[in-house]
Amino acid sequence: MAGRFFRNPAAWDLTALLNAADPKAALPARNLWLARLLEWLRHAPTSREDARAAGATALPLLRLKHLLNVLDRHPEHQAAVRGVIARCWSELNAIGLFADVGFAPRMALWGEVFHRFRLRLLPGTVDTSELGELFAQLFPEATDEAWLRQIDAPLLARLQALVFPQDDDGGWRAPMRDALTVLVSSVRAAGLSGPLRLRMGADTLAGHPFEQLARASEQFVQALDGPDETALRQALQVLRALLDQCRSAVQSVPEHLEAYGVSVDIIFDVEQLTERLRRIEDLLDCLVAPDPAPRLLQLTADLVRVTHERRSLRTLFARHYSLLARKVAERSAETGEHYITRDRDEYRSMLRRAAGGGAVIAGTVFAKFAVMALGLSAFWAGFWAGANYALSFVIIHLLHWTVATKQPAMTAPAMAHKLSQIGTDEGLDGFVDEVAHLVRSQVAGILGNLAVVAPLVLLVQGAAVLLAGAPLVGEKDAHYTLHSLNVLGPSWLYAAFTGVLLFISSLIAGWAENWFVFHRLDSAIAWNPRIVARLGPTRAQAWAAWWRANVSGMAANISLGLMLGLVPALLQFLGLPIEVRHVTLSTGQLAAAVGALGPGVALTAPFWLCVLGIAGTGVLNLVVSFALAFRVALRSRGIQLADRARVRRAIWHRLRRSPGSFLSPPAGPAGR
Repeated sequence: MAGRFFRNPAAWDLTALLNAADPKAALPARNLWLARLLEWLRHAPTSREDARAAGATALPLLRLKHLLNVLDRHPEHQAAVRGVIARCWSELNAIGLFADVGFAPRMALWGEVFHRFRLRLLPGTVDTSELGELFAQLFPEATDEAWLRQIDAPLLARLQALVFPQDDDGGWRAPMRDALTVLVSSVRAAGLSGPLRLRMGADTLAGHPFEQLARASEQFVQALDGPDETALRQALQVLRALLDQCRSAVQSVPEHLEAYGVSVDIIFDVEQLTERLRRIEDLLDCLVAPDPAPRLLQLTADLVRVTHERRSLRTLFARHYSLLARKVAERSAETGEHYITRDRDEYRSMLRRAAGGGAVIAGTVFAKFAVMALGLSAFWAGFWAGANYALSFVIIHLLHWTVATKQPAMTAPAMAHKLSQIGTDEGLDGFVDEVAHLVRSQVAGILGNLAVVAPLVLLVQGAAVLLAGAPLVGEKDAHYTLHSLNVLGPSWLYAAFTGVLLFISSLIAGWAENWFVFHRLDSAIAWNPRIVARLGPTRAQAWAAWWRANVSGMAANISLGLMLGLVPALLQFLGLPIEVRHVTLSTGQLAAAVGALGPGVALTAPFWLCVLGIAGTGVLNLVVSFALAFRVALRSRGIQLADRARVRRAIWHRLRRSPGSFLSPPAGPAGR
């Protein structure tokens, strides 16, 4: 790790370290000496006595006091240390420390991702004249922030006397003023850029704060160098008022994204702009403070924090994808509401729609066997199998029918929304009602699918025997089906994997709808001159409305179908023999096997082992996809389910009091 310069315990001798201080040494050697000195401060105690002496005080503070005491007793060492620090300040460029540390060099999220990879993988160097680059080597531990903030006023005064002698600002004011100019220029450019400007509230830009920011900053810097305190206060007041207006404008961007689609690049730009505004405020506090030392110390601690935050890829993704995840979950929740039945009319409608879905899946089963019979290579077999699934799912969607296993990933975000309201007894009862609605909706979907797909496949197989003398699916494929669906094999593992694909398809659906809305494609379809000229105004408006209503469903169905076919083929290419197990498709395949081998196969053990396998497949398809989607929805909303026992008790109480509510809907109007 950068900064770990000593491996020999003897090298931690302070006397040897002070003797090595040489103001006349080359810049890299002096930088390395500073890094070693700071490493000595944070070095762990080597004895129980040291640990007891530390007590509640951070060890670096004890060592810092000891260092200052030694320097007070040895003026020659103190002069050498001051000389090293003074030469470093005079030769190091500090503008980047104040203006660049913690910020991406370019306002681009993926550029920042690769930059963080480089920071984590490549070692740093002290051979630099940029203080911003050296800073990470001087403070390589995240714990440095804590002990820096614990430095009290007396210790800070002694440290200031060492680093910045009396009547000497140490040369930090000039680079800080230059850094202020750099930050103001960056804020002005970002605020006037199209992606952000077009998404800021019109009222927040009424005073043109970004345009005025540069001039106000110049007036402040000029007043800072002048003798007139009144002019300085007025310039500072104007500059801070403009900064507040800029901050209000930036804060209005997420509101626009909530309504019109999320872009992680814009979220990243907003955060960078917000942090730069905060840094400007910190620099102003340092520049105008009567006693700047405490402000400089806090700024240093903040720089340590952002330096280590910038190394974290997890923090970057968690911060910038949280809003996108929430919008994806919310759009899935809007779709998921259509899959939850709350009264008998909706329940019967779900049964009818699921029966229609089962009828289409029956045709999908025969098409799958036809693709297998072609003997294509693995990729093309997977591609055409995926195209078959995708076409079937799209037909089901266009006819407003349903496939049961697609429901959980869509309904989970709706359930998460209800879960956010369980703080009261009424809210908890509403959540339990929703659980009951969801369970019986899933049961209705599966029953509707399976009640049609199996008889219809058997009917087609029987008709083929009567008309052509042989079933469409032969005995060889039938025996393979009995073997592959057996509960004693890996079918349940494959079913869980299929649940993951079902969940991913829901994410793709939410992302596609967000992308569609963000780029205003519905407006483009409705009002683009070429499209209007080709379709006509009425048809263009109708197409825009149709795509806005169906883009999520089309993306979910097409992506799911292609993944069911292609992902196993690609994984087999990588040596992972994973297949998919979809409860409705598996039921149709088993029915085709019975139609090929005759009804007597239903009396054999392999048949019933396949039935058990299909039952587990259905459970795993539903549970895995629901659990993953539910977890994403909870995290994206920031919901912490602290009182799990209370929720479990409420569900168990409802199950004992009214078990039928989980299977059969009430006779009255829709529940809560």
